[in-house]
Amino acid sequence: MTAAPMFTASDLAVNILSAQSLLAAFGVLGVGVVMFAETGLLIGFFLPGDSLLFTAGLLCTGSGHNGVKLSLAPLLIAAAVGALAGAQTGYLIGRKAGGALLARDSSPRLKSGAHRAEELLERYGHAKAIVLARFVPVVRTVLNPMAGALGVPPRTFTVWQVAGGLVWSIGLTLGGYALGSSIPNVDRYLLPIIAVIVLVSLAPLAAELYRSRRQGAAGREAQG
Repeated sequence: MTAAPMFTASDLAVNILSAQSLLAAFGVLGVGVVMFAETGLLIGFFLPGDSLLFTAGLLCTGSGHNGVKLSLAPLLIAAAVGALAGAQTGYLIGRKAGGALLARDSSPRLKSGAHRAEELLERYGHAKAIVLARFVPVVRTVLNPMAGALGVPPRTFTVWQVAGGLVWSIGLTLGGYALGSSIPNVDRYLLPIIAVIVLVSLAPLAAELYRSRRQGAAGREAQG
């Protein structure tokens, strides 16, 4: 008589692009690892950072399906530590490898993100760019090594990546927790909610671009 397998194929299959699948498989530990990979390693640019944080916060209320429930305090710690340690690691990699690391990568999305990250640093200065990048997918992955490669001072980078990282990681997690606590069966509407989160995450950058263009137009009119 053969023993039953400890895990079935469906138990072992994890969709790394799905926040719900990652959380069901790895729980709080998975959040910390994904935050580190997405913000510190160029190979993590495709990971679902925003939706993972929000969904994890929601699951702390017991609103998720499949019986997945996380604890809020360990989740907040894992999210913050992963996000902060990842960004600092990415910066150190950039300082060591320089622009050659990004130049060798053939991914169009990564190259586009690197271009946008460099534009952010040039247009808005180090502090504002480092904070804004946290809320823009792909850009938050490549800005950290870009900052290291472009010689952003270590103290400046550390202070502002910690500020932006805490607001991003803890803010999105608590947002999911608050929504899950106030709306019953909110997981039924998770996909449209995540779409809104992505749009909201782009709002700071869009606002800065709009303000910059208005200032540029006003400057040209004054010169004319």
